[in-house]
Amino acid sequence: MTQQAIFNWSGGKDSALALYKVRESGRYHVQTLLTTVSEPYQRISMHGVRTALLDQQADRLGLPCRKLFLPEMPSMDAYEHLMSTTLHELKSQGAEVAIFGDIFLEDLRQYRENKLAEAGWQAAFPLWGVPTAELMREFLGLGFKTITTCVNEKYLDQSFVGRVIDEQFLRDLPPNVDPCGENGEFHTFVFDGPLFPEPIAFEKGEIVYRKYTPAPKADNSDYECGDGDNPNPFNTGFWYCDLV
Repeated sequence: MTQQAIFNWSGGKDSALALYKVRESGRYHVQTLLTTVSEPYQRISMHGVRTALLDQQADRLGLPCRKLFLPEMPSMDAYEHLMSTTLHELKSQGAEVAIFGDIFLEDLRQYRENKLAEAGWQAAFPLWGVPTAELMREFLGLGFKTITTCVNEKYLDQSFVGRVIDEQFLRDLPPNVDPCGENGEFHTFVFDGPLFPEPIAFEKGEIVYRKYTPAPKADNSDYECGDGDNPNPFNTGFWYCDLV
């Protein structure tokens, strides 16, 4: 029986591959994408991608996109209140499963499942447990194209932001960096591939640096919408490449 679902969409590679697998399986009917967006900047949380490009992704996917607008550096209490309200509304429309692109972060998965269960939801993880190097090879082999929009300076220098991910990019990654950036090393924007009838056109804009400090957070505060990102970023700096 096909279950009604929402898809937690970040616009990046793991979301795209997870959605591809969901559509191939036929197990879920995705009603809408759900994306956290910085309200002051009108950009996808942590990825730094403009909402205009997010809208183009949704249009090519043939799905509506529900944006969860967050204030700058929200507390986890504020985030969870907004998410709870949104989930209640989406559940009233018949959805019962929330799908994520997480791969191996056990604490994050447990937190998601617990929070969703409290609201009467199930969680699904199409990529769960697959080695990230294998997932990246599959992603590229399917013809997906993605560009890095944000890199964490704790792991990567400025030269890695604004690069299209290919075999050379993967060879250039330091040994301590996950091929899928599952630990938050980098974030991406998917602009072409088997989910899209045509590529999304864009140009690379300026590269900027932003320093974050942690926002107040509750215990086990890794729960959020997307594919491994956190509304309370690390106490570190990030390089962003603007896409216009």
